[in-house]
Amino acid sequence: MKVVAISDQHGVLPPIPPCELLLIAGDVCPVINHAVEFQAHWLDTEFRRWLASLAHVRHVVGIAGNHDFIFERAPQLVPRDLPWVYLQDSPAEIEGLRVWGTPWQPRIGNWAFGGRPDELRAKWDLIPAALDMLVVHGPPLYYGDGMTRRDGVEHTGCPHLLRRIADIAPRLVVYGHIHEGRGQWEMGRTTLANVTLLDVGYNHVYDPWTFELGPP
Repeated sequence: MKVVAISDQHGVLPPIPPCELLLIAGDVCPVINHAVEFQAHWLDTEFRRWLASLAHVRHVVGIAGNHDFIFERAPQLVPRDLPWVYLQDSPAEIEGLRVWGTPWQPRIGNWAFGGRPDELRAKWDLIPAALDMLVVHGPPLYYGDGMTRRDGVEHTGCPHLLRRIADIAPRLVVYGHIHEGRGQWEMGRTTLANVTLLDVGYNHVYDPWTFELGPP
């Protein structure tokens, strides 16, 4: 199966190469306006048209991110018939492959889907052991989570998420959130990738990431 993954669109609707599965790891909505009414309209117009244009993509699975307030604060305003599978601490099975999606990340300020360590542990405990792909917005500790500070690099990822990934060993984990952290790593049988489209200045500089997954 050819899998394409993106994160941190912030309103960017990029060309997607032909694939069986597109994974969207959150921060879908434009950064210019965080009002839930604006996000509802954008999802129902621009995002809907983009999804509808992906006739060469067999399945689309996505989650929200910390900028996607509508999914947390006004889920009743999210258009219900968008042509994708939206996951929020929930599973999907795509052509025999098991996917879990979760939008959470360590709390910073008043952004959407931010959790304290105990809250995050409870969310990660929901992730099933029998899993092929995990789509999460925030990175695990040390894997694409570094932010440059005056005195060095601060690692902002979640250690409890890292532990859960190590315990269940999914084949693929994709995320974003930290624009400086784009990259791919291997941990045992697990491929981890920060697939952000934007750089730290919110410029669209990266292409969608492509993976090849064999049968389960």
